[in-house]
Amino acid sequence: MRITDTSDLWWKNAVIYCLNIETFCDSNGDGVGDFAGAAQRLDYLAELGVTCVWLMPFYPSPQRDDGYDIVDFYGVDERLGSLGDFVEFVRTAKDRGMRVIADLVVNHTSDQHPWFKQARSSKDNPFRDFYVWRSDAPPDTSAEVVFPDKENSIWSKDEESGEWYLHRFYSHQPDLNVANPQVRDEIAKAIGFWMQLGLSGFRVDAVPFFLETQGQDNQTGDPHDYLRDLRRFLSRRSGDAVLLGEVNLPYEQQVAFFGSAADELNMQFDFVTMQQMYLSLARGDARPLARTITDRPSIDGDSQWATFVRNHDELTLDKLLDSERQEVFEAFGPEESMQIYGRGLKRRLPPMLGGDQQRLRMVYSLLFSLPGTPVLFYGEEIGMGENLEAEGRMAVRTPMQWTHEESAGFSAAPPDRLVAPLVQGEYGQAKINVVDARRDPESLLAFIGTLIRRYRECPELGWGTFSLIDTPSPSVFAHRCDWEDHSLFLFHNFSDQPAEVSVTLKESDVPEGGGILTDLLENSMTDIAVGDKLKVKLPGYGYRWMRIQLPDAGRLW
Repeated sequence: MRITDTSDLWWKNAVIYCLNIETFCDSNGDGVGDFAGAAQRLDYLAELGVTCVWLMPFYPSPQRDDGYDIVDFYGVDERLGSLGDFVEFVRTAKDRGMRVIADLVVNHTSDQHPWFKQARSSKDNPFRDFYVWRSDAPPDTSAEVVFPDKENSIWSKDEESGEWYLHRFYSHQPDLNVANPQVRDEIAKAIGFWMQLGLSGFRVDAVPFFLETQGQDNQTGDPHDYLRDLRRFLSRRSGDAVLLGEVNLPYEQQVAFFGSAADELNMQFDFVTMQQMYLSLARGDARPLARTITDRPSIDGDSQWATFVRNHDELTLDKLLDSERQEVFEAFGPEESMQIYGRGLKRRLPPMLGGDQQRLRMVYSLLFSLPGTPVLFYGEEIGMGENLEAEGRMAVRTPMQWTHEESAGFSAAPPDRLVAPLVQGEYGQAKINVVDARRDPESLLAFIGTLIRRYRECPELGWGTFSLIDTPSPSVFAHRCDWEDHSLFLFHNFSDQPAEVSVTLKESDVPEGGGILTDLLENSMTDIAVGDKLKVKLPGYGYRWMRIQLPDAGRLW
């Protein structure tokens, strides 16, 4: 395999950056971010090394769920700009070498969507079967609700028709009946529309709920058949388009969403590894993470896991045991105001780690070294914090902090007119902002930029074979990634105490005449001979990326 072959499946070693248009950059001073403002910041993302921008929902919406309650799948919320502004944003991103994907939210609509207004007007309305109804009173479904602080059932009674409609999320978000062929056609048309305007794929929201057929009379076979149909449709429209799925399930269930022939989702977020990483951080013990990532199911070479430290929702810990979750709560969110839904945290990483820069850098080094495609949430690269006074998941969806000015360079509007309140205190814009970070060669921004460059230069990480390296120290997570006769050795210390690791190398690891051992993050090189052991010293929360250079390999590092 040639290095040029990696571009065929671009998502396998991409760097994905998630942003919310309304909180990223405001171009007209109304306090709300917009596409024109975000376009002005594309050079910043390109300089950082981002290769794919993931847009959170930007569609017309009543904004009862931060844009996930959609009233028009073919439009742009007028606060954020126009379709023309969207096209210019995508075109400029591509010119800067970045693809753009967007949230595909088709599990439900807003109750203000024209389809639902028609559906509830009459039981005989043609749009009635676009949603899921029942005529008899539902049983207790309080255990099935996604937001237990807001809802107590997944069914709500529509007073106009006297029947109950299904909603897995909020009661103002009725679920679409995806078993209805007409609904499937509408979803396909919406996908085709945005692809025609330049998108390179979608992050598919709440995939298991989207495919759920509870209460649906128009059954059309295995729901996975529908996911395969969507994948085929997308591939016909654009052969290199991607479907990145949100599937928060145990591995044994999750792997089915890739498809038995790698013909469903191209990528899936690895929620299980993320949660075990936080347990390892809380304990200062790498073994929970090591056990979990070793148990990752093998997947087809065309598929990929998406790894992340933080995303746009609550930091869910639902796959941990109750006792394990409590350990993480005590370590990183002991106050009730820091917790959400009894299963997660509404915090960003820097405040959780008490601002410990060494520990913070170890975590991001780990993120970029794990096998998979790293996903960043806007502001992570500069170490933004959260606003715990904001409700629920909005705590981490605060305006991007560009400068130290009173509205953080996000907007010319005063702070009290911004779409969301700014982070205050130690992690506010006076101390944490892009301008200051760009001027500091030792900043977190500079470090993450280096990680991105190294990650992109190391196809072993996105394409290679992962194997764990046994170490006598329980605090050290050590692994290697092998690809095309090249190997990376990666070490991360979860403890604040120093550790030393000695690795017995394979005969094939070192060329017959010896090689050069290169530290990819410290830019140091030492000779290594056949029979030598790889000895690595790690300070507290230390990290190392090592490669044995082969003669005539053509590698710069």
